[in-house]
Amino acid sequence: MDDDLTQALAWAEWLGAHALPVLVTALLAVLMACAALVVGFHRYGNHIAWSRLPRPLLLGLCLAVGAGVLVGMASLFAEMLEAFDAQEEIGQFDERLTETLARELSPTVLRFFGLWTQLGDPWPLTLLVMMVALVLLLRRYTSLALGWAVTCAGGGLLNRLLKSIFERVRPLHDHGFAQADGYSFPSGHTSGSLVVYGMLAYLCLRLLPPRWHLGGVLLAATLAFTVGWSRVILQVHWASDVIAGFAFGVAWLTLCITAIELARRHSRA
Repeated sequence: MDDDLTQALAWAEWLGAHALPVLVTALLAVLMACAALVVGFHRYGNHIAWSRLPRPLLLGLCLAVGAGVLVGMASLFAEMLEAFDAQEEIGQFDERLTETLARELSPTVLRFFGLWTQLGDPWPLTLLVMMVALVLLLRRYTSLALGWAVTCAGGGLLNRLLKSIFERVRPLHDHGFAQADGYSFPSGHTSGSLVVYGMLAYLCLRLLPPRWHLGGVLLAATLAFTVGWSRVILQVHWASDVIAGFAFGVAWLTLCITAIELARRHSRA
């Protein structure tokens, strides 16, 4: 066993033994980053004269952002696929982390996360998508309602397609606090939660008064982040499944919001 693999397995055991403190610390870091983005949006967002840019340049910038994120996601997926085939560090790291979590976590922790992870189940998210779409239509935000529906539904369909391509088997999970079937990679709960709650944060910034912005974004970030990592805590997904779910969710969300904003500014031109 080479030194890199030994170190990776040691990290997996350490993370599994300190899962909850690591999760809380990572969540706080994410919330601080989101808060900084909201503050920056309030301070500088209105001063960026996007509407004054020539339309071809604006289109090129939007396409570059979307393409860059998608290329990054594709590269990550390709590296993970190679690691799966070779049973290298990623796969063995996943296995060691899952084994350590199964050994270290108490039934109380698993029961809590078994309830919490339901916030990312398909039916609650589908119901939320339908309710928000209806509210947007009643408020006559037709374009936003269409963008919301396409983003959320398209993310779910693409995730299913990716699962059928990779066909990765889930880890064994017989503790009884969560059940999951189908293929594992990438995590649908993770990408679905990030896309739906991320779009809610976007709608919050677009439609609500500024006093609601910070709370809305932080709540959305908390839900997306914790639902995603609950899948690892519950041992129904490998850690790399969740990382890939976040990567796919960020890429798809960035592309769709870019397209929505481009369409909005085009209609105002």
